[in-house]
Amino acid sequence: MSYIEKEIEEQPAIIHSLLNRESENVIQVARAIRQFNPSFAVVVGRGTSDNAARYAQYLLGIQAQLAVSLAAPSIHTVYGVQPKLSRALVIALSPSGEADEVSQVIADARAQGGLTLSITDDPNSSLAQMADYHLLLGCGKEKSIIATKSYTAQLTALAMLVTAITDNRDSYEALAHLPDLVARTLAGSESILGWVQRYRYVDQMAVVGRGYNYPTAFEISHKIRELCQITAEEYSEADFRHGQVSIIKQGFPVIVIAPSGKPMPLLVDLLRNLNQRHAECIVITDDLDISHYAQNLIALPPNIPEWLSPICAVVHGQYLAMQLALAMGHEVDVVVEG
Repeated sequence: MSYIEKEIEEQPAIIHSLLNRESENVIQVARAIRQFNPSFAVVVGRGTSDNAARYAQYLLGIQAQLAVSLAAPSIHTVYGVQPKLSRALVIALSPSGEADEVSQVIADARAQGGLTLSITDDPNSSLAQMADYHLLLGCGKEKSIIATKSYTAQLTALAMLVTAITDNRDSYEALAHLPDLVARTLAGSESILGWVQRYRYVDQMAVVGRGYNYPTAFEISHKIRELCQITAEEYSEADFRHGQVSIIKQGFPVIVIAPSGKPMPLLVDLLRNLNQRHAECIVITDDLDISHYAQNLIALPPNIPEWLSPICAVVHGQYLAMQLALAMGHEVDVVVEG
């Protein structure tokens, strides 16, 4: 078993541990946020953590009705300018806790009196020590060449945070089922082995999502680029249909992330359009009624709340990227025992 496969399979246990270990801490953080009553939020991360930050935009915006922006760290570092953050909740995402540019954003926010929270995997890291509050991921350092378990842990920590802020009983109950949902998602990923060879010669593809799963499109395309060494571009369904869809030719592979939720009618309409253009649609969904639009379907467990579906959908994307890379003859990483 390779490091990447091992770390993908660790995710249900890591999420279970995170939910239990940080449950009291996140309540204290949420209480501080409510008392501070921020005017807006800023989330900062680099690479995969930046994709997690996009999830925070939708999560805090929809459920906490908080305006959320993604930080541009270069403003703070390259240009030496400090945007006004005195009334902001500033959340830093960095598994190592040592990302210098991310740390500078937190330092500038604290200097102005903003409320700061770091989410890292090291309680002794610079970011953990610098921020007003800290949530510990507890995922362990990744040995694989790509980030997998740290991404889903970050999403889970953000889901815990918004649940504690809103203090919603249904959300707490949904979170309790998350480890099982991720485990069932993993079990379903094995279906990919039956058809992945079909795509071993592709050199480009598109990944499309909307709403909560727009960030999932970013993360899946990121993983495909890293592992498969091909061009993979992420799109919002809205952007894709108003320009890029015109370049789709017969056999062009498009991954569509379409779990049940508010964007579903829009995604189904896009799939209908892609079918008319004879695109090769790979669909990640829990709605088997739309299976006729898919050349290959990757099924999600039923009854996943839309706001938690990115944590499950991305697991399918991780597994697909790994298996596609292997089908293409790429080394994914070192093989380990066990």
